Amino acid sequence: MKNKTHPQRNGDVAAFDSAKSFSERRDCCHPRSCTWRRVCISAMVLLVLMAAVGLAVALGLLQRAPVNRFCAASKNRTGFLCDDRVTCVPASQVCNRVSNCRNGEDEQEELCGDLPHSLPGHLVFRCSDPSVWVYADQRCNGMNDCGDCSDEMGSLAACPLCGSEWWSCSPVLYEFCSCIPRRLCRDGVQHCHSWSDEYICRP
Repeated sequence: MKNKTHPQRNGDVAAFDSAKSFSERRDCCHPRSCTWRRVCISAMVLLVLMAAVGLAVALGLLQRAPVNRFCAASKNRTGFLCDDRVTCVPASQVCNRVSNCRNGEDEQEELCGDLPHSLPGHLVFRCSDPSVWVYADQRCNGMNDCGDCSDEMGSLAACPLCGSEWWSCSPVLYEFCSCIPRRLCRDGVQHCHSWSDEYICRP
């Protein structure tokens, strides 16, 4: 009787030990099991983060923020700021085939390839004729750059009255709009319809 029951008991003990060992392997409180699980989770999190960063770079989400190129050149004229963050190139000197920035960024294809569409908006002034544009620093410069004076007298231009260096009149020459330079006063040539440039204005 003992010989019949003893092997069965040993079998029960072996089965119990095997089940216990299996449950310990599954238990996170087991030192080895817990350590490997932490390593696995850390590795998976790292892989997910690397994949997210790779995807973001591929989609251009982590590209550098665009540089603000607006600046005020001499006489408060609208300009283009070079990479050195110091040099301010007047708008009308951008894309003129002369590099004014140290690294030539004012003449790069990306900027000058499809004028005026490739230019930043602050460098462009649209005339009353939508197909005509001038550089922003040509607005309110006293000259008829648009051809219809919309850059000097138009509502979009919003120019101040003639400054101290200008004489207000109706110019004879089409290159001017509502003022002429005072240097032209009393030069013996009519520049105003009223002749005020020769009889009243003083240089």
